[in-house]
Amino acid sequence: MPTKSVIVIGAGIGGLVTAVQLASHGLKVRVLERAETPGGKMREVIVGGRRIDAGPSVFTMRWVFEEIFAEAGVSLADYLQLRPVEILARHAWSEDERLDLFADQERSVNAIGDFAGAAAAEGYRAFCKQARAIHETLDAPFIRASRPSPLGLLGRCGLNGFASLGNIKPYDSLWRTLGVYFKDQRLRQLFGRYSTYCGSSPFLAPATLMLIAHVEQQGVWLVEGGMHQTAVALARLSQALGATIQYEMDVSEILVERGRAAGVRLANGETIAADAVVFNGDVAALSKGQLGARVAKAVTPARPNSRSLSAITWNLVAETEGFPLLRHNVFFARDYAAEFDDLFNRSRTPREGTVYVCAQDRGDRDETVPSKPERLLCLLNAPATGDRHAFDASEIEHCEERVFSLLQRCGLRVHRHPENSLVTTPEVFNRLFPATGGALYGQATHGWTAAFMRPASRGKIPGLYLAGGSVHPGAGVPMVALSGRLAAASLLADIGST
Repeated sequence: MPTKSVIVIGAGIGGLVTAVQLASHGLKVRVLERAETPGGKMREVIVGGRRIDAGPSVFTMRWVFEEIFAEAGVSLADYLQLRPVEILARHAWSEDERLDLFADQERSVNAIGDFAGAAAAEGYRAFCKQARAIHETLDAPFIRASRPSPLGLLGRCGLNGFASLGNIKPYDSLWRTLGVYFKDQRLRQLFGRYSTYCGSSPFLAPATLMLIAHVEQQGVWLVEGGMHQTAVALARLSQALGATIQYEMDVSEILVERGRAAGVRLANGETIAADAVVFNGDVAALSKGQLGARVAKAVTPARPNSRSLSAITWNLVAETEGFPLLRHNVFFARDYAAEFDDLFNRSRTPREGTVYVCAQDRGDRDETVPSKPERLLCLLNAPATGDRHAFDASEIEHCEERVFSLLQRCGLRVHRHPENSLVTTPEVFNRLFPATGGALYGQATHGWTAAFMRPASRGKIPGLYLAGGSVHPGAGVPMVALSGRLAAASLLADIGST
């Protein structure tokens, strides 16, 4: 049988994992990437002459990457240096209200007890037990499954299916369920934040997202050189296996011949034939016809109001004082309900919003204090309106005032310099990731059926496969890697069947 040729559109994490797996099976793989570097949303920017991660900042589910590299015949440690963290994140509500969460559950129990009392500590124990149960129930039949459905999930749960599905609380909102475990509203805020990991609201997302707490307790790692090195490592591996990666290659159309994907047309008019095409971009670009009218029906169009969150980010090289930053820090707004009402109901940046700060020159201990100035990524959630709303200088300035005033209220003073600052708005994210409006996580996970609405790895056109955060199993670095794995497995199975 002649060697099959595959084009992968996009060198994001999902596309790179697909390329690695297909190349390791002897297929001829060609990755076409519009940007100058790999990574997609896991991108890197240069500010003040220094490289700063400008995308995902948390590395979890290490086993996913260990398996991907092992299946390619190499060790993850040969390509990526990782260090486990002891403190997952530092949280603040004011200058006098701070709480650290630890990788060790008992240390977190003690910290929560000191912060909010013995009942809160016991509530956290119960919460962790439930988070683990949800993860164990969904891991094999949903997260790793190629095309999950409610009935399929029920069947895979076996004789205890109904009981198991009831235990994962798909019909309750995350916020409401958290109230069972935590009477302290600050703790509801803290654990409600897990919904934003997939761009959703804790008031609308199902309680199943509690499983993220268990994922973090399994381990969070710091990547030597920054998160972008994860993409660099996958690109290196795919090339070592024989795949070709071409940058600054803008694909304008996916070609269809005899009813199946047959290659691509570039923006410069060049056509490239292939036996199969893997699309590693947001599926909204397909349904909106941005890759050609003939593949517009390859996926079911998403509901207009189903977009996940976008963000306004500030990449800074700046001096800080007053707050003992760690690598991961969260500064909470005072009114969580108002914050998410602004984001999802009023489609506007919150009047006061929770701010995440990734201090990239710091570790997970207080003694890790960098020489000044330091690299920061500051993130404020924003609605995904980047395709219909332009952020002018005045609006950005008002957002900055609110963000850095909140940080100062919590004790952190950031001395910014305009020449060492890069601001990215939903409008910019929409240009970087077309047809999204700036949404960074595909569709929001709102309601119990939302997780089943994401497209699977096979498009509705033969020969077209899908990978990335907008398809199953969802957003987040390890989930996107799994999407690439599923796309490769689907393609290889289809080749085997013919």
